[in-house]
Amino acid sequence: MAGVSSDELVTHSGSCHCGSVKYTVLAPSSLEVWRCNCSICTKKQNHHFIVPRSRFILSPDSEKYLTTYTFNTGLAKHTFCKTCGVQSFYTPRSNPDGVGIAPHCIDSDTVTNIVYRDADGRTGNSLLRILTSGVVLKSDGFIIICCNRKSGFIVILKKKKKKYS
Repeated sequence: MAGVSSDELVTHSGSCHCGSVKYTVLAPSSLEVWRCNCSICTKKQNHHFIVPRSRFILSPDSEKYLTTYTFNTGLAKHTFCKTCGVQSFYTPRSNPDGVGIAPHCIDSDTVTNIVYRDADGRTGNSLLRILTSGVVLKSDGFIIICCNRKSGFIVILKKKKKKYS
């Protein structure tokens, strides 16, 4: 979350249902959790908060229990436990350098408050909730430029030209 100083962060411990996949994540004790309405988040009720990948540590033995589902652009990585099927974290399409954490999979008593926000992933506007001024993303044939303005956000989608050799 932007603007959060490191002294406000706590270490949360989380896992899947069977305990094969375990992780720790450095995040505030009061969480801003997104309810996305994209097709997959709607089907699995994927409420999540996003942290930079550098604040997420997967336990070493957990990797062998993970499998990943992708669809459409393949940018989002829906990672889940092979044993119990629970997705306790994933790589969001809107922030591929971050990790989306399911707050209901946090096992420690470190969460003090949850504020839910709605995100429009169905139309692709979920990018607006995370991106800040001057961010440029490149994905599947598009360049997305986002600029933070006092009146809101500007999003420019440009189709990349194919180069033929």
